[in-house]
Amino acid sequence: MYTNRVLSGMRPTGSLHLGHYHGVLRNWVRLQHEYECFFFVADWHALTTHYDTPEIIEQNVWDMVIDWLAAGVDPAQATLFIQSRIPEHAELHLLLSMITPIGWLERVPTYKDQQEKLSDKDLSTYGFLGYPLLQSADILIYRANQVPVGEDQVPHIEFTREIARRFNHIFGREPGFEDKAEAAVKKLGARRARLYRQLRTRYLEQGDTQALASARALLEETQNLTLGDRERLFGYIEGGGKVILTEPQALLTEASRMPGLDGQKMSKSYNNTITLREDADGVAKKIKTMPTDPARVKRTDPGDPEKCPVWQLHLVYSDEQRREWVQQGCKSAGIGCLECKQPVIDAVLAEQKPMRERAQKYLEDPTLVRSIIADGCEKARKLAQETLRDVRQVMGLDYS
Repeated sequence: MYTNRVLSGMRPTGSLHLGHYHGVLRNWVRLQHEYECFFFVADWHALTTHYDTPEIIEQNVWDMVIDWLAAGVDPAQATLFIQSRIPEHAELHLLLSMITPIGWLERVPTYKDQQEKLSDKDLSTYGFLGYPLLQSADILIYRANQVPVGEDQVPHIEFTREIARRFNHIFGREPGFEDKAEAAVKKLGARRARLYRQLRTRYLEQGDTQALASARALLEETQNLTLGDRERLFGYIEGGGKVILTEPQALLTEASRMPGLDGQKMSKSYNNTITLREDADGVAKKIKTMPTDPARVKRTDPGDPEKCPVWQLHLVYSDEQRREWVQQGCKSAGIGCLECKQPVIDAVLAEQKPMRERAQKYLEDPTLVRSIIADGCEKARKLAQETLRDVRQVMGLDYS
């Protein structure tokens, strides 16, 4: 049982933009110093909606990984890998599909939402229906217990928890489980064994969830247990069987506050983005041509920052003093729109400068990126194989 493993992935949609940085990557950079992190390119997931244009995926994969590295994701701190290089994801997906009710997949909120949004594509495929289960396999194969997501993705994590619970319930009943669990309790030592039994009783008899949390914490800090005994004791607390697959928790992340060039959320579909490594001239041109308050027809017309998309960028990039300057200058026509835009241009370029610098060595020598991914895939695959070995065993598939 692991107490601090994070898993997160992104579909390879090409070069990333500042919305991705503020919404996801900046958080990854922070998490890599606090947890054991696994970040993966979800290329199979890209095929669930782009199966008819597979030729775009390869270049998108490498562009995206360079963007991750440019943003400050550190391969010495986190494991980076490509989903399709780890075939165990697909095998676990297949094995989990044997126990997954179709109704569970159909009720995932994003299933119908995405079908409506992408109505120009035929998404009546099994791959699209089953992508939440593949997502669950991505998480469960690493026994990750923390998954950073926004509010809209929480149902996917709850779905994964239900899958893990159902799997453990069906397959976690190893022969002689209670005897083995009782033997494992004795290995805790007299004081801890007594406390464990008290907490287990409180949870099973009174439904005391605090007792459950305390019992879990007790096991996590006990050093001298084998992985098998630890998993048995986790299952025994809840009155069930051995825990084979770990139930993940949603690690809630703040929604990105990054607006696009038109004031809407920054998104490729709105064509309102600034890419992570966009050249300085391109950034300046895009911001200089941003729409402003329609009331400011002439330089001498006063305006209202609340009606101007540029103000939304000041909320991200400017300090209180600068915002006050914008408010007063715009409302009094004391500053022009180009004057107002210049500090935003400067701030975006300052944010991007270290990203361009970090990316340069990977652009000059693409083998560095391939090497990082090869190392990450090797590490990830070892963990995936361990989990799948346990899964095959309890499903009766470990015969030779």
